[in-house]
Amino acid sequence: MRKNIIFSFLIKGWSGLVLLLLVPVTLNCLGEYQNGVWLTLSSLLVWIDHLDIGLGNGLRNKLAATMAHGDMREARELVSSTFFMLIFIILPMMLVLCAIAWHIDVYSLLNVVHGEIHGMHKIVVLCIILVCSTFIFKFIGNFYMGLQLPAVNNLIVTCGQTLTLVLTYAVWLTGHGSFLVIAVVNTASPLIVYIMAYPYTFFVRYKALRPSFSFFRIETAKGLFTIGIKFFILQMSGIILFFTSNIIISHLLSPASVTPYQIVYRYFTIVILAFTILSTPYWSATTDAYEKGDMGWIIQSHRRMMKMTRGLQLLIILMAVVSPWFFNIWIGEETYIPVALTAVTALYVGVLIESLSFSYFLNGVGALFLQVIFTAGAALAFIPVTYLAFSLVPDSCSIVLAMTVVNLPSMICNRMQFKKITTYKANGIWTR
Repeated sequence: MRKNIIFSFLIKGWSGLVLLLLVPVTLNCLGEYQNGVWLTLSSLLVWIDHLDIGLGNGLRNKLAATMAHGDMREARELVSSTFFMLIFIILPMMLVLCAIAWHIDVYSLLNVVHGEIHGMHKIVVLCIILVCSTFIFKFIGNFYMGLQLPAVNNLIVTCGQTLTLVLTYAVWLTGHGSFLVIAVVNTASPLIVYIMAYPYTFFVRYKALRPSFSFFRIETAKGLFTIGIKFFILQMSGIILFFTSNIIISHLLSPASVTPYQIVYRYFTIVILAFTILSTPYWSATTDAYEKGDMGWIIQSHRRMMKMTRGLQLLIILMAVVSPWFFNIWIGEETYIPVALTAVTALYVGVLIESLSFSYFLNGVGALFLQVIFTAGAALAFIPVTYLAFSLVPDSCSIVLAMTVVNLPSMICNRMQFKKITTYKANGIWTR
């Protein structure tokens, strides 16, 4: 865990820098309006990225439990069943999505003026094909996290982001930064890295766990679905809570209004990255400890995580205070960032990491039922609460505030459930 956290800090530190540099470069290539359109389109593409019905996270939990007992054959069956089920899911899904994208009015969906961007239908279809292809190979990251090697997953993701930055910068220097080129660069770069990672992972490093159709088991796939569907609901609820906000802002205000909102969120992504680095190793390690009945380790580890969470929440406050100076250096005066937007986003991120500090451990022990109920409830409440808040205060601040409000019940429930489980007072739905 220590090694993974140290290496993840180095890797994610670079990732954070890459994400910060990518904002002004992309903004210079596209301008505020087209950049807002791209951010809105990429929000829709994220939905495809999570259509694995939770198989990836199911593999992560099941593989960690299987490796804890040293069952290599079952581990290979898990890997093989996940890989081929992803193929079975995505190929027909890709055809359906391409057909839908080709026949619907994409311009109206994204609230885009026809004269601003040409060939939106072709661009959307191409992006769908590239994202769906990445979808199949992305399970490699879950494979490494199941082996308690999250630093390797972070490395793969960061390499994709770095390639995106390098290619975007090259496009900017050559003056060919069209919307089509930027879309291809952003969707193709991760795919290239995952395709390169596959042969090293399964033909060099972990030959014994290489996916093979002869190890595909429908019973194993069903077992993955049982836990995976819960993760899927959590994932989709999270997407509704955050990425739908881009679409709502684009429709209620304009695509250009998405840019300042995303810039502020990208700024606080530094904290989310740091939290992810510190907390990710605890997920699979908790599964391992729980399988071995080591509740003492889980309690002690969570105390360490809460100290880290408090430190990061103080960092959020400091970042909010110095944000005007940072934005001036980072993006200049091209985009105006309201102070109120920074404040409510800081509040949202603080609530988010508080909730996640408990859910990572709950995920590790497979206690997902209440998380699913409260997170799905938050997702269902988000849109009506957002429109109500927007009717009172018609700007993007109200949307972020609505995200914060609907997340509060989930945060409270996560805390209560964790305490019940670790004090052996949980029963009924508190253990599921």
